Amino acid sequence: MIRRAKMKDIPRLLDLLEQVNMVHHNGRPDLFYGPATKYNKEELEKLLDDQNTFIFVSCDQKDHVLGYAFCLHQQHLNSSLLTDIRTLYIDDICVDEKARHQHIGKSLYEHVVKFAQQNDYYNITLNVWSLNPGAQAFYESLGMKPYRIGMEMIL
Repeated sequence: MIRRAKMKDIPRLLDLLEQVNMVHHNGRPDLFYGPATKYNKEELEKLLDDQNTFIFVSCDQKDHVLGYAFCLHQQHLNSSLLTDIRTLYIDDICVDEKARHQHIGKSLYEHVVKFAQQNDYYNITLNVWSLNPGAQAFYESLGMKPYRIGMEMIL
């Protein structure tokens, strides 16, 4: 079952956010601190109330959260450079490491696509760190294509 996240899901969201961070920390400890989360409890409460943020969770039969998709509405209004399209940006998708390979991530992604189509979004975008080639392969298997590449030189 996939539904919008609720306040009661915050402790579980924090657990999953830490799992995501550890993937990044293990791949780039020079950029990401060890056990940490992108958002704290108070920030998650605000995101759940934000009209431009959509947090979907995948739950088992007992309503235990197995994964999530954080999505943000983006639009470039009054830009002299960018067209005025509505983009649904996937800030994060995570499936609990104990629940992987059960098509939960694919189901979450398909739910996001359906939501975007029903709400007249032009496109869906996301960023993938090069330290996580499995994630890039996963998104490409779902039909996504790279459209922007970030580069760096460590000094």
